[in-house]
Amino acid sequence: MSLDPSVGEQELLAETIERDAKALEPRQRVAELLVSTAFLASCAILFVVRPPHALAVLPALLCVLILALSTRVRFRVSSGFTVPTQLAFLPLVFTVPVAIAPLAVVLALTLARVPDVVAGRTVPGRLLHCVGNSWFAVGPAAVFAASGSDPSHAAAAVLLAALAAQFAVDFCASTVRIAVVSHMRFRDQLREGWVYAGDAALSPVALVVAQEVHRTPLVALALVPLLGVLAVLAREREARMKGLLELKSAYHGTALVLGDVVEADDGYTGDHCRGVVSLAVDIGEHLKLGAERLRNLEFGALLHDVGKIAIPKEIINKPGKLDPYEWTVIKTHTIEGQRMLEQVGGFMREVGLIVRSHHERWDGTGYPDGLAGDAIPLESRIIACCDSWNAMRTDRAYRQAMTEEVAMAEMVGNAGRQFDPGIVEALLAIVRRERLDLAGPGRARTPGQAGASPIPATIAPQPITTRTGAPPAR
Repeated sequence: MSLDPSVGEQELLAETIERDAKALEPRQRVAELLVSTAFLASCAILFVVRPPHALAVLPALLCVLILALSTRVRFRVSSGFTVPTQLAFLPLVFTVPVAIAPLAVVLALTLARVPDVVAGRTVPGRLLHCVGNSWFAVGPAAVFAASGSDPSHAAAAVLLAALAAQFAVDFCASTVRIAVVSHMRFRDQLREGWVYAGDAALSPVALVVAQEVHRTPLVALALVPLLGVLAVLAREREARMKGLLELKSAYHGTALVLGDVVEADDGYTGDHCRGVVSLAVDIGEHLKLGAERLRNLEFGALLHDVGKIAIPKEIINKPGKLDPYEWTVIKTHTIEGQRMLEQVGGFMREVGLIVRSHHERWDGTGYPDGLAGDAIPLESRIIACCDSWNAMRTDRAYRQAMTEEVAMAEMVGNAGRQFDPGIVEALLAIVRRERLDLAGPGRARTPGQAGASPIPATIAPQPITTRTGAPPAR
């Protein structure tokens, strides 16, 4: 995760923080038990291949304690956190027998988490993570066991192989665990590979201490001031991440408040906006928009009619057709909406541009700027389709809702004029999919019934009964 995490990374981080505060779900508990069992089996193999020799107690104890201290220095990343354990891990590997090193890491990680359990900040079941988080120690131990050399006398090639094995085993174990407990994609995990660059950068410092820790055990304490500096940086990053999540929550809260104001002013508009949001997000996901654009689309759909707050109620709620002056007034709601969101600031400025253009038409005859084709923001084009679809499928004071077949025909007939043809195609694909889902696998279907086959090309668009093509919401 970068210094300025993307929306997707922020969402993963929020999910991780929320998950870590809860007890393990059954699926997570099973996954952790399987990971732990495999870890212990690997340790047993190491004991057979490379039986432990004599243990220097004082250096080993100091390294375990400093390793435990290093795990308290946590830098937040999308999938959880990364810690500078490399500083203490290398001295530990040089101090204890190879077969014992992974178990010593488990001990250190457990010692580090016990204070959180005692203080009630972590549920006891989370201690299972200590075993799974120790997989990174298995790779180097396996390399040293296979080479038959002690870490303190190993050749440079063996040390590099051990470092590579550490990263490879840790990445594989993390990938398996994350796949079970979260929705993080593999490419997102690859994007967080920068944490291994941090471990590699710390390795030379740790190697210098590791070479001396046998002769002078107290040299391990030289790592403590460095860990203190890293702890300060970690706290600053933690505060920054929490600030970003709080700001994201504040923006979302602002949007909901504005939506409530719109609903209080005009009940139809409030219900209509929520319907547009759901369909717009479905289309955005169908088109595989990125996290930032999906966020802007969701907020734009929720707030696309927020400018109607500034329109007189007698115009908004007029039961009959609007006269030319009233249409001139109501058309200003797109500009008013943009103005309001500009005042909120941040990414809401981008949302404001979407709101401004959601009544533009594909052929350039829309308002307020007469944009055409791809010059209209994609998010605005999506909202325009969803806006009209929802309006056609909703009862209004001056007309009844259209049937689904008629509304679909209106969308087809106005594709390439009022609407982006590609968005219409995506919308109809989603509507058809929902029809199939509602019909269920065991129900018979006939044309015109939920789950019927796609619209035949012979369906002709119904006569346009509104002023500007397929009915938009006012």
